[in-house]
Amino acid sequence: MVLTPVRPKHVVRLRELHEAPGIVEWWQLPSADWPLTTDPNPHSFAVLVAGQVAGFAQWYGEGDVEFRRAGMDLFLDPARHGHGLGTEVVRLLCAHLVDGHGYHRLVIDPDAANAAAVACYTKVGFRPVGILRQYGRDRNGVWRDGLLMDLLAAELVRS
Repeated sequence: MVLTPVRPKHVVRLRELHEAPGIVEWWQLPSADWPLTTDPNPHSFAVLVAGQVAGFAQWYGEGDVEFRRAGMDLFLDPARHGHGLGTEVVRLLCAHLVDGHGYHRLVIDPDAANAAAVACYTKVGFRPVGILRQYGRDRNGVWRDGLLMDLLAAELVRS
């Protein structure tokens, strides 16, 4: 598994995956330019397995020294769910943020009902902080709760 910056050759597959059952219910409609954006924050990656696009990951950072932290989001091809790839991607991204960028605190905020995502993040060491009530609207305009989870660098489960 490799994380590589999103390139034009990844766009069609990533947009297909974005609309797949198992992903579509957890993600908003993408912007017209997604996943290629000129905004440097978030940092967007294609997840490649054997050279094939298997998912998407992104991270964003808060640089204020008083509140320095990084957050992330990801999705994977539903055909690859349940095989440990999500845990592997999250571990790799967390190690990159902790070891490569010096972040001491990481956050993620899945839909509170997304049990598979919560279980994946928990395996890596993320802990629930609290429910973000009516945190975001789904594609049908219905308010959904989010689960704020965080991970301190020392809590990262590396294997």
